Amino acid sequence: MYATLRRKVLTMELAPGAPVSENELAAALGVSRTPVRESLILLAEEGLVQVFPKVGSFVSRVDPVRVADAQFIREAVELTALDDLPSVLDADVLAALHANLDQQDRAGIGLEEFFALDEEFHHGLLQLSGHGAAWATVSAAKGHLDRARRLGLGEASPPAVNAGQHRAILDAIVGGDVAAARAAMRTHLRAVFDDVERIRAQSPSLFASNDGSTPVRRNVVTWD
Repeated sequence: MYATLRRKVLTMELAPGAPVSENELAAALGVSRTPVRESLILLAEEGLVQVFPKVGSFVSRVDPVRVADAQFIREAVELTALDDLPSVLDADVLAALHANLDQQDRAGIGLEEFFALDEEFHHGLLQLSGHGAAWATVSAAKGHLDRARRLGLGEASPPAVNAGQHRAILDAIVGGDVAAARAAMRTHLRAVFDDVERIRAQSPSLFASNDGSTPVRRNVVTWD
């Protein structure tokens, strides 16, 4: 249940600022209120849901501070992992990464399909350096970042651009140039920030103001 609701939040099926009702979610998912309530508590701990007494519960808006924190964690983990690449790369993991890139390069690939391949690619890079288990920690920390990335993975930052950055990273790794791999990885991981301010200007209601204000429920889809 938690994984289902978290996916709905991260994919924007439950949009930033949308009210969430235990009763409605339980009815829609065909479960009792208890697992829904427990899942919302976990999502609140991640900052993906906010509960306001006497007002209601809402999907949190994208928090730029949490986006920056998640970006810091990703850079710390993924750049450091590159320093631990073995002299002989695992052939099976390497083959999977190349196959992944071939899938990313397919014409007309959808956003969610690309996003899944992107996740697999970065997980694969950590596996290549012997730190595959660290991906679970990275994933748990980047809920707000993932939503910002989905907003940015569009016209301004299409999948083809990201796929090209991925290939540059892997080419540098295969070529034994760790410095080039680190530089390419840093550029790639920071690319999301190129679009965040533009997206905030266009759709400010999707982002947290960080002023501590309490939302006022006006109808079933918007809040201030």
